[in-house]
Amino acid sequence: MLIDTHVHLNADQFDDDLQETIDRARTAGVKEMVVVGFDEKTIKRAMNLIEEDEQIYAAIGWHPVDAIDMTDEHLQWIEELAKHPKVVAIGEMGLDYHWDKSPKDVQKEVFRKQIALAKRVNLPIVIHNRDADQDVVELLEEENAHEVGGVMHCFGGSVEIAERCIRNNFYIGLGGPVTFKNAKRPKEVAKQIPLDRLIIETDAPFLAPHPYRGKRNEPAYVRRVAEDIADLREMTFEELCQKTTENAKRLFTFSE
Repeated sequence: MLIDTHVHLNADQFDDDLQETIDRARTAGVKEMVVVGFDEKTIKRAMNLIEEDEQIYAAIGWHPVDAIDMTDEHLQWIEELAKHPKVVAIGEMGLDYHWDKSPKDVQKEVFRKQIALAKRVNLPIVIHNRDADQDVVELLEEENAHEVGGVMHCFGGSVEIAERCIRNNFYIGLGGPVTFKNAKRPKEVAKQIPLDRLIIETDAPFLAPHPYRGKRNEPAYVRRVAEDIADLREMTFEELCQKTTENAKRLFTFSE
């Protein structure tokens, strides 16, 4: 059994074949999925999906690229929605220095506000980090985010940064890039971090693993991520599935 801990089934790319995509995931052994909402539209869609499928859960938050658009009303709305028993995390939140839509100081302010929200509702955090390793980790430490912990989604940093995140009560989420031939850092992280701090994801429809790279990603492909990590760690696919599933259930409290 597999869990896709970060998927965007609420994205427009799945409008034409959503149920077929979910069915393919189940056929591939993916039982539960965490659908991530990161703005007003995708949060609403995520909340609808968790009502329609008993094995789909939601993480809801505000993406750093769009931090400049977030209002206090949005924050209050997210906090209210977080009372739903199938909302299992706050995020994705964090810092993104690749795109320049939202100034860095605005991103940091919105990030801090969402960490505080996560503490109020006692839910773990899903972190989006692009080109901002040092600032992300420092801000997590300043805000005592270890109190709720969470996951470094689609982690692309070094082993050293991964270890620092783990010390702050975060799991490391790996997806499609770990299967890319020249992705040295994700492969080293996959091999070296403690197994009890590893979870797997797709980030579908983005970042499809090899041999689907460049095509639309989907949750069924989390199996490819698991296969490659099992090979890297020189363990069986079945054991890798068992461990990462246990880790995901420890992080996200799924209601049975």
